[in-house]
Amino acid sequence: MGSPLYPPFGSGLQPAVGSGFGSLLGSGNFSNNLLSSLVSPPSQAPALSLKWIYVRARFIAFMDNLAITKAQLEDGNTKQGGVRACLNRHYYGVSSETANSFLMGSWGKLTRVRPSRDVDILFILPDSVYWQYQARTGNRQSALLQEIKNVLLGTYSQTSMRGDGQVVVIPFNQTPIEVAPGFRCTNGNILVCDTNDGGRYITSTAEAEEQSLSVSDTYCVGNTRALARMMKQWQREQNVSLKSFLLERLAVEFLTTWPNNQRDHFWYDWMIRDFFAYLIGRANNYIFMPGTSEAIALGNDWLFQAQRAYKHAVTACEHEEANYGILAGQEWQAIFGSAIPLSS
Repeated sequence: MGSPLYPPFGSGLQPAVGSGFGSLLGSGNFSNNLLSSLVSPPSQAPALSLKWIYVRARFIAFMDNLAITKAQLEDGNTKQGGVRACLNRHYYGVSSETANSFLMGSWGKLTRVRPSRDVDILFILPDSVYWQYQARTGNRQSALLQEIKNVLLGTYSQTSMRGDGQVVVIPFNQTPIEVAPGFRCTNGNILVCDTNDGGRYITSTAEAEEQSLSVSDTYCVGNTRALARMMKQWQREQNVSLKSFLLERLAVEFLTTWPNNQRDHFWYDWMIRDFFAYLIGRANNYIFMPGTSEAIALGNDWLFQAQRAYKHAVTACEHEEANYGILAGQEWQAIFGSAIPLSS
């Protein structure tokens, strides 16, 4: 019986195999291999112990290699806590490192990959600040970000504003901190700044993204965050243009209907292979963001890289089944680099 948390494909979701899928890949064996890769394994496989003997150890080690170190965790927590305390002192008269704010991005969703690029903070400002800036003319959002920058400059002299006009950045050497100021609405939504095109407020999806991913990860016994982290490593290693939050959303979508979504590391080779097949089928489509239902185009700039990764994954899975450990490792490293062990 299917879980009520995971509806069948619909509402903009696309299955990995369907109309127009073969045309993205071309004809021939590659398309046939893609289709066969999505066939579910038998429910009972008494001879499993004789095959795939390296898979579990390889992927346990891979996930360990992706985890940030204790020193990196402590550094990030110290710095983000200090920034939140600085803003709380100015706007609320308290020195709390947690109040009126929360972590977003990979730190908020626990999808960090070593080394972490940055820590994202959403800081909720008092309502009075919103009305203060509403009384102004011009680009209110730009002026508000400038105020946040000036507040932080009192403690962090290297503070700057990033070019996309949505955050203030403290570019620490090891773990940069990015701060997005926001306002909590009476309906529970959070408005954040966008200084582009004269300035405006947009609705943040940060809380809805974290909740959606957490529900999926709980149901899939940790596999959603694991898959997201592995795909972020692929993104980083191969310079893939897909943004991290899109890879997280795609991981949630894929695991909604993948039949082995509650299996352990022993099935991660198939999970990666089948995810790339699914990803290829999502080219030129859209992701609908939780909380706002905003449609974000996925494009296809990354399609060739996904097809290439899929081919390597198919071959790696074949080698894993035959217990050709180093040959499988070579194929995995062509996707993920040295973070995944060559042998196990």
